[in-house]
Amino acid sequence: MQAENDSLTVMLDAPDDFAGFRQAARVLLALGAAPEVVHWRWSDELATQAEDGDLFADVAANGVTTDAPARVISPDALDRLAIAPGQPVHIRKPQLSVLRKACCHRNPGRFMLCYRWLWRLQAMPSLAGDALDADWRDIERLAHAVGREIHKMHAFVRFRPAQDEKGKPLHVAWFEPEHHIVRAASGFFMERFSNMRWAILTPGCSVLWDQECLQWGPGATAAQAPDPDAGEALWLAYYQSTFNPARLKEQAMLREMPRRYWKNLPETQLISGLVAGARSRTGHMLAAQPAAERA
Repeated sequence: MQAENDSLTVMLDAPDDFAGFRQAARVLLALGAAPEVVHWRWSDELATQAEDGDLFADVAANGVTTDAPARVISPDALDRLAIAPGQPVHIRKPQLSVLRKACCHRNPGRFMLCYRWLWRLQAMPSLAGDALDADWRDIERLAHAVGREIHKMHAFVRFRPAQDEKGKPLHVAWFEPEHHIVRAASGFFMERFSNMRWAILTPGCSVLWDQECLQWGPGATAAQAPDPDAGEALWLAYYQSTFNPARLKEQAMLREMPRRYWKNLPETQLISGLVAGARSRTGHMLAAQPAAERA
């Protein structure tokens, strides 16, 4: 296989398959495959939205993207190629973490960008210390957006009590991430809610924690999430009672809780009324102050 001359497509297992990307990149760099001859594709089988049946039943593969070039190879197949040992690319753990997050971004050129930086790094090791390199700055930008989205998922997932098909308790949440972060974010929920059976449904994929291991299923729709319950009404009452208008900072609130998350958060149905009430109360208090105190 003359990778330096032939155009080829690497087929990854998932949109966030960093392990597969890393495995393939190691071989491709040893083969001398230039970034412009390598195309990156991924299976999107879990993104099929399930309308009926068990979300966590076995999923059949749905093939590859139709626009991929004919020469397709998997990371495992690349590993089986006979190649001469080359000079490995060494990067620091923080840089590896940045690459991993960048590969979870929705940008379709994320794998190409990361491989191009590794290719250039192989030829110029000093690039590892260049924080102003254009490719590296783009990678960091993608990673920052992914890290922020993971943080938002940790903060804004809301579980509702439900039951599985056997009648066992199961807490279910619906979330719509902007990037491919569900796998990267799920460890947090596994550790925090280890004694609770839960499932998180998203359009791209769904995950179930059965108190022993994580199980992955196809994407879902908002209609498959449970409706509000009495416990949610109690939470809303608590949220309303603890709202402090004196500490309201609307712009800061919108930075931390962007409006695109509001439709899936129960407490946001109260925010408009609470904000309006806070403005009114502030206006009344200012109006009640003597003119000398307001000056």
